[in-house]
Amino acid sequence: MTKPLISVVITVYNEEDNIKPLLEATYSALSEVDYEVILIEDGSTDRTVAEVKKYANERTKLIIFNRNFGQTTALAAGIDMASGEYIATMDGDLQNDPTDIPAMLQKAIDEEWDVVAGRRADRKDGFVLRKIPSKIANWVIRNTTKVYLKDYGCTLRVYKAEIAQNMGLYGELHRFIPVLAKQQGAKMTEVDVKHHPRIHGESKYGLSRTFKVMADLILMLFFQKYFQRPIHLFGGLGLMAFVLGVIINFYLLIVKIMGEDIWGRPIMIVGFILVLGGIQLITTGIIAEIIVRTYFESQNKKTYSVKSIFVGSATKPDLIQESDPIKVSSEK
Repeated sequence: MTKPLISVVITVYNEEDNIKPLLEATYSALSEVDYEVILIEDGSTDRTVAEVKKYANERTKLIIFNRNFGQTTALAAGIDMASGEYIATMDGDLQNDPTDIPAMLQKAIDEEWDVVAGRRADRKDGFVLRKIPSKIANWVIRNTTKVYLKDYGCTLRVYKAEIAQNMGLYGELHRFIPVLAKQQGAKMTEVDVKHHPRIHGESKYGLSRTFKVMADLILMLFFQKYFQRPIHLFGGLGLMAFVLGVIINFYLLIVKIMGEDIWGRPIMIVGFILVLGGIQLITTGIIAEIIVRTYFESQNKKTYSVKSIFVGSATKPDLIQESDPIKVSSEK
């Protein structure tokens, strides 16, 4: 069986009323493309599975989870199952428009982008509960990770398969997929895409996700800067705390020698905490370094990724034009 040009990965959770129009729109949009559709059913409690089985065509695969694992895990499963040269991801709530996929795919092919990300130019969501928190989160992520995309919340993206299948999606890191792709050296661009209001079903997002995003952002910043050298973070903080604690305790020693009573002073407690905390942070950094080395060496993983290898021709072109030989005099 030949590889399709693109695999479209769609996550669905309690979307029974959206399945028929979703599949019809997707099949119509991809009619001129060699495609496959991979639907990940993330533990729905309604008739989503029955609706998919009713309307799916021969190019559609349905992956059924035995419980709800979350969008990141669902995306990871779909990407793992994909066999296309390119992989597109989108939500199953009909807010993303599959008619954008062919143009995004063509842009990726023609301009050799590794990732083409969608940007919801005219977003059809609530202003206070959805748009404002999203704008704040996008600004924070953009300026802390230095990955300059305007819309991190848009699931509609097209990737080269090798980029998508090596991102390592865990937890709820689907919001940070561009950052994970950038860590692999992916070339990314962003294009305006259509966005529709939700007609059927209920949104799975709320204000509570803001705190999850901030927690995941801390993890992403650690991965981005210190994953391969955790001692630089823990060791640096530990040394600063230890040195500051030693300075405080030395000051208290001088004060004690001068005859003053130092017992019960808050600064003495702070000094001891800083010394002990510094030692613990340094120890944590050393343990983290050992874990990182175990992670890479036990699985024969590399700390780098090679995009391509060029092998030169056996017949090399003349790079330098021959000229008269330079005469060197032996006279002193």
